[in-house]
Amino acid sequence: MAGNLNKVFLLGNLTRDPELRHTAQGTSVANFSIAVNRTYKGNDGDFKKETSYFNIIVWGKTGENCAKFLSKGRPVLVEGRLQNRSYETQDGQKRTITEIVADNVQFLGSASGRDAMDEGTAGGDDVGFAADFSPADDDDAVPF
Repeated sequence: MAGNLNKVFLLGNLTRDPELRHTAQGTSVANFSIAVNRTYKGNDGDFKKETSYFNIIVWGKTGENCAKFLSKGRPVLVEGRLQNRSYETQDGQKRTITEIVADNVQFLGSASGRDAMDEGTAGGDDVGFAADFSPADDDDAVPF
């Protein structure tokens, strides 16, 4: 019997700065969108460029790190799942949208004013930039 799988990997650039909000219970949630480009050869033999836009939702400490370290134009690798959400507009029309709920967000490129060594990750409860981590910070993090 076959199982189910809902997994997405997207590599793109932020189209806007992340927005950080908090639920009534105090849980952090960030949202932003990314643009993903695709180049292909059309029937006329010319190369064409197509851009798709995706809304990303990031919960908890991961979302806080995204809001703190990411900005418009920054490249990221997003790992997560697709989720459909329904809502009603102010004029009473029902809408359904598909979003990506991120489990991990890998910061790519360099932030303004930082060199290439300052690439980072915001997955799970990881924090900040990889360059800020040292095994001395956490004995449990040593892989051997």
